[in-house]
Amino acid sequence: MSTNLPTTQAGIMQTIPAHANFLIFNLKTDGKSQVDYVAALQKLAPLVDGDKVVLGIGLSLVTALKKQVSDLRDFPVFPDAKVALPVNKAAVWCWLRESERGALVKQSQRVVAALSGAFELVSCVDAFKFGAVQDLTGYEDGTENPQAQAAIDAAIVQQRGAGQDGASFVAVQQWLHHWNKFDAMSTDEQDNIIGRRISDNEELDDAPESAHVKRTAQESFDPEAFVLRRSMPWSLGTQSGFYFVAFGRTLDAFEAQLKRMSGAEDGIVDGLFRFSQPQTGGYFWCPPMLAGKVDLSLVLD
Repeated sequence: MSTNLPTTQAGIMQTIPAHANFLIFNLKTDGKSQVDYVAALQKLAPLVDGDKVVLGIGLSLVTALKKQVSDLRDFPVFPDAKVALPVNKAAVWCWLRESERGALVKQSQRVVAALSGAFELVSCVDAFKFGAVQDLTGYEDGTENPQAQAAIDAAIVQQRGAGQDGASFVAVQQWLHHWNKFDAMSTDEQDNIIGRRISDNEELDDAPESAHVKRTAQESFDPEAFVLRRSMPWSLGTQSGFYFVAFGRTLDAFEAQLKRMSGAEDGIVDGLFRFSQPQTGGYFWCPPMLAGKVDLSLVLD
């Protein structure tokens, strides 16, 4: 999908790339000041084209800069959740997108070097496209993604003014799949966990209430909870899973879905948790673009 949105980081609206790297940074706090954080961001800014490098900024950095971004907050904690939902209060998230692996490695090196003076790299996840847009389980992801104008309305901040219009918010979670559990299930059992048949991607009318499709049916929330998913499979050694990425004009829609998935809403836990668990959880604000450059005026001016 391509759009003509000159104030939006283009990678948000594009289909997933062949190769990706997700980088997360925390603040270095020992002897560091606002001046150091600003200097590092200014070094990073020329690398952020919004296409091959998509930038997200966390609440911890906004707070350290003594600024405010409306609607940005920390990843939620649900007291009534029936499963563990890790929370990370990270400062910077970068989604590096490339068609070739070597170019991705070099881009990662440049981004890390730009931020190294004031930020600590705490997570580096290699991801890739599998099949059309499939998880490593073989099930398609993002089947219910909004399209065209509906995608823009779901994912992009509009009519909020300079420094905000064209921005987006992103929720990210790294999920670890336990293949011994998944592979021990029959195909019917796997289909019922997802709520779709793997053979043709058709939704199951008689799927249990715990099926992922039913737990996250975007139109079933009030208000409707539409997000734009850009998730990708990942692997490291013998471990692998899904790096969940969901963009929204606010974080409300994702939060509503996660609350239901975790059982905090009605006590029913999403079937995904039977074979997979999130290892991380973070919220970030993805600033807009201005004249081809990332617009950091909301946090640096």
